Amino acid sequence: MPLVPDVTLNNRVRMPQLGFGVWQVGNDEVVESVQTAIEAGYRNIDTAQLYGNEAGVGEAVRRSEVPREDLFITSKLANDSQGRDATLRAFDESMRRLGIDTLDLFLIHWPLPERDTYIETWKAMEKLYADGRIRAIGVSNFQVDHLTRLIAETSVIPAVNQIELHPRLTQAELRRFHKKHGIATEAWSPLGQGNLLKDPEIGAIAESYGKTPAQVILRWHLDIGNVVIPKSVTASRIRANIEVFDFELDAADVERLSELNADQRFGLHPDAVN
Repeated sequence: MPLVPDVTLNNRVRMPQLGFGVWQVGNDEVVESVQTAIEAGYRNIDTAQLYGNEAGVGEAVRRSEVPREDLFITSKLANDSQGRDATLRAFDESMRRLGIDTLDLFLIHWPLPERDTYIETWKAMEKLYADGRIRAIGVSNFQVDHLTRLIAETSVIPAVNQIELHPRLTQAELRRFHKKHGIATEAWSPLGQGNLLKDPEIGAIAESYGKTPAQVILRWHLDIGNVVIPKSVTASRIRANIEVFDFELDAADVERLSELNADQRFGLHPDAVN
């Protein structure tokens, strides 16, 4: 079974660098998928209130023979639950669905800049963190301006910012900001929602290592320091996506993949979500 390395967050909590995402996986289907992932060696499971599958993730965790303390579970606050009181209520509901006592990481899912509620929301999350109900708090889809304001107006620097990131969207400026402030970069849609798997440049690199394009892209994420959460409901792909710790990319190949950047998004731009 692959041994997944940890990254140490800015509050000294350790988080597995490769995890399992469950976006667009139904609440019933997610139970088997998460069980398969845990059996394959994943210990980092990423869900969200908006995904509608927290209960299924919780059920898979309960069925697992892996102790709860060896799993790292992330969820994210739904957009319609921003604001102090709504955040606190929504967190309680997530914990009920997951069936756990402490959440490892809780994220604001989107900044929703036009609503201007993320500062108030963050302060509610700071309370949950101070109360010991969450081991680490962070954000998702925040841009430099959102993070700059958040850091200036609140007390806790986010431990994580989860963003769309892949070789065609390398987010270099945002990653530099993260490094400066000790924020871990976590990549969602790390394979570009599957759009990068037929890229001829990536295919050629993969062939030279005897690996699949997906494995090479995931290795690129790990080699540049990202936390990465690939998603699949196919057991063979779930297992293949974690078989990336028996090789490293040459520096030249890391650079070749990074040079594919075209600032191309396959998901929504954060400023468009309100």
